[in-house]
Formats: sequence, structure tokens, C-alpha cells
Amino acid sequence: MRDITRRGLLGAGLGAAAAIGIAGCGSGADGGGRSGTGKGGGTGGPSPSGTGGRPIGDGSTSDTGKQPNQPDKPVPLEPGETPPQFVIFSWDGAGEVGDGLFARFLELARNHDAAMTFFLSGIYLLPESKQTLYRPPNNRIGASDIGYLTDEHIKDTLKYIRQAWLDGHEIGTHFNGHFCAGSGSVGNWMPADWQSEIDQAVSFVTQWRTNTGWKDLDPLPFDYRKELVGGRTPCLLGQDKLLPTAKKLGWRYDASSPGGFQKWPEKKTGIWDLPLQQIPFPGRSFEVLSMDYNMLANQSKNTTKGMPSRYPEWKKQATGAYVEGFKRAYEGNRAPFFIGNHFENWNGGIYMDAVEESLKRMAGEKDVRLVSFRQFCDWLDVQDPKVLDKLRTLEVGQSPAGGWNAFLKAS
Repeated sequence: MRDITRRGLLGAGLGAAAAIGIAGCGSGADGGGRSGTGKGGGTGGPSPSGTGGRPIGDGSTSDTGKQPNQPDKPVPLEPGETPPQFVIFSWDGAGEVGDGLFARFLELARNHDAAMTFFLSGIYLLPESKQTLYRPPNNRIGASDIGYLTDEHIKDTLKYIRQAWLDGHEIGTHFNGHFCAGSGSVGNWMPADWQSEIDQAVSFVTQWRTNTGWKDLDPLPFDYRKELVGGRTPCLLGQDKLLPTAKKLGWRYDASSPGGFQKWPEKKTGIWDLPLQQIPFPGRSFEVLSMDYNMLANQSKNTTKGMPSRYPEWKKQATGAYVEGFKRAYEGNRAPFFIGNHFENWNGGIYMDAVEESLKRMAGEKDVRLVSFRQFCDWLDVQDPKVLDKLRTLEVGQSPAGGWNAFLKAS
């Protein structure tokens, strides 16, 4: 485990399985407008239940057509136009373990016209009784540092992943076993290991009906092989060896860089590099990574049950970090703001409350777009490369001299 007490560079967490007592170290879930970041009107697509469509494979998934509740088609910035402030909330693991958090944040997103990215751990759809189907690279058969969900929790996870897609959210991957230590750590994996891990994650999502034997549940209403265009690695480890495999698979982005700055992104190996970011940490002399686990690590020293008397103070500090990070971008270079989370109740649930309060504050501001990583890539991909190059010249928190009109007018 890397040092996480200064500047929060690990970007780690316990994942959804922490709620059932399985510990581990690692990362783990708009109004219309000309810029194409608002959700469009009737786009057709699947019925509310997710039934219908063309069954794929064993019927675990189905092709129901265009995903509903998507933004208008993005267009390039006009000369001199102020860039939108993009904010991307993402969730590592994305498993429901009976605490109602998945439903809570789906409702929050619905109420604020937000899209998010849910990085689903593939084994969260694999029954523990079938764990020998998982062959993790450089680890024993069936091993997992985040454990397996109960059958009822798998059913709940299927329910909310289905609803998330219908609501317009992105379903990415957090891979499977979440190995962050020892010789089997994902940090030591080679491109072929990542290929195996991804293939297995996809198979667990697309063959859950076969693996569970459940025939009475609706399929997931999307083709996961087409849906999957990005992910986040456990503990933010192993990106360098993942990227060649991700490029071969046609992925559009990776969110695994271990601690970036609030600047406009670039591509690595032809793939958008969208890292968690260092943001102000109120009352401290250093910055913290924009993820719930890093708040925890700097407040209660990795224990998920710190001193209850400090919860109000820590909640205020966590909320302040997100809000200050947002303001620094919004009032400065308008760099996209990336926030990573887990469905967890660490330290009395203060980080979930901080995320909710922060999202509500951001959602009401002018030009703010709460989008998924994939939707943000859609916007990036239609921009003039010269405009993006100029945006990258702005430092963290730096607003353009003379205002946006003058700064981008000549691009």
C-alpha cells in the first residue's frame, strides 16, 4: 500500500463488499443546450422494465436500441465561447449490499438531471457458489480481495444496474478481484493478464443467467461489449500495462491515473486519460485525492469506524474539499472535475452525505454539466484540437487573462 497520509495519492477504497465485512485496499459510481450536454427528449429505446429487445447470448443481456436519457449531440465550442464546467461522479464496484445507497444516488441523479459512471465489478454478478469460474491472473482460482455478494444482493445489483442504464448512466468496469498487494497485485499484471481479466468481467456480466440459473429476472437492457468503453483499476494500479489492451479493445478512456491535477486532459496511447485529482483539503497544508477513501485515510487513518465525535467535523471537511475543488475549476480554467466514490457507510456515512451535498451545490450553477465519462468523451471528441491545446495551457485554477471571449476567440 502506498503512502496515503500526504496528498492522498492512492485513490483507494474497500468497495461495496466492505459493507459485508470484507476488507481490502483499493479503488472500490443537464439541462438541454447548444453544447450538447443536456439530456434530449424522447429518444425511444427500451421499456421502463427493461424487457423486450433482441436477446444476446443466453439472454442475460439484450439489445434494446439507443440508450434513453442521453444528452443532445455535442458540437464544437464557438469562437470565444466559455467552456461548460463538466463534473463527473463515478462509483467503484457499483454493487448493492442492502444499504439502499445505489437507489439513493440514482434518485439524487434523477432529481438533478445528472448522469454518472458506474464501474461495475464483474464478480458482483457471480454467485459465490460458482467462484471457481473466476481465474484471476497470478492469483489462486476463485480468489477475490473484495469477496462475493449474496444471491439477494446480486439480484439487487442487477436491478439497479438495469435501472441506471435506463436512466442514462454509463456502465464501465472495475474489473473483478481487486488485487492490490503482493505478487498477484494488478500493479504487476501484463497486457495479457488485463485481457484475461476484462474477458472474464464481461463474461460474468453477459452470462449471469447461466451462472445463477435464474430465469425469471429481466435481462440487462444493453449489449455490454458495446457499452464498455472505459474503467478504473483497483488502487489506481497498473495503468501502463492496461492501456495497450484497452486500446486494442477500442476503449475510449481510462480513469486509473494515480492522482492528477485539475487541468484539461490529454490522451495516453490514444485513449483519454481522466484521473482522479488533487483538490484543496480544508484546514490542511496538503491536497487530497478526489475520492471518499482518501478523505477517510487522512481523517481516521484507514479505519472505517473512527471517533463518532469527529464525524461532523470530518463531514464538513470532506464536503468542503469537493466544493473547493469545484470552485477552483469553475472560477478558473474550467477543467473537468472528477470525483470517485464507493457505496459505503464509512465513519457513519459522512462521505455519502458529503457527496450528496456537494452535488446539490454544483447542480444549481450556470454552465455546469453533470455527465458520465463517456458523455464527456463525446464532447471532447468533437472539439477543435487547437482549442483543447489552448485550454491545456491554463494552470490549475487559472482563469484566462482578458476573459474567455478573448482567450478562445483566436483559437
